[in-house]
This record gives sequence, structure tokens and C-alpha cells, in this order.
Amino acid sequence: MDTRSKILTVESALALDPPRPLVMVAGLFDILRVAHTRDLADLRRTSASALMAVVLPGPAAMLGQRARAELVAALRMIDYVVAAADADLDPIAAALQPAALVRLEDADRRRLQQLIAHVHSRQAR
Repeated sequence: MDTRSKILTVESALALDPPRPLVMVAGLFDILRVAHTRDLADLRRTSASALMAVVLPGPAAMLGQRARAELVAALRMIDYVVAAADADLDPIAAALQPAALVRLEDADRRRLQQLIAHVHSRQAR
């Protein structure tokens, strides 16, 4: 299966009629870590019949937005992925009316800083 087929344009996401309950997770998803997969799997198992990841732009992201969308699409628990601008998130949420909108941007930034610190500490040895 080509998991890139899970990636929707903003326009196709706005027209989507997903299974309910839908949970939307917005984040940078820059460098996927085990914590991401655990959090997403927990959300899917406890709260969602469908899970949509909205990959937001990250000016300091290590990977491009499309590459991050493809990484998230490869996760089994994710049903839909939208690479969107920050301004697109509210209209998508208004159109789809998810049961929950989980914002991970701050957690993603914190996880990236932890990874960078870890790599630097290993290089100093």
C-alpha cells in the first residue's frame, strides 16, 4: 500500500466525510520519535474511529513539510494526513467538527530540543 494516498490536500480534507469520532492532531512531526507513535496510538485506541494528522509548517524544521507528511502517513494508526498552513487549521476543524483537536506543536518543539541536546551530549563524549 502506498501510504502517500493518505495525504490529502486542504480542499479534499474540507470535503471529507470521515468515520466518527474523528480526532485531529496538529503538529510539526519533525523527526518522529517513539513518544509520537505512543501518543497517536493511545489517541486512536481510546478516542477515535479515525485519526487525522495535520502537519503544520515549521520554519526551523529539519525536514520539509511534505517529507514530514509522508512520515506521518506511514504510521498505521493514522487514517488521513493534511499538510496545511497554520491559517488552514481552524477552517479544517470547523468543516470536519472533530471530537477532539489535539495540538502538539509545543510538545514537538520540546521533543526536538531534547533530541538535539541528546545528540550534542553524545558528541561531547
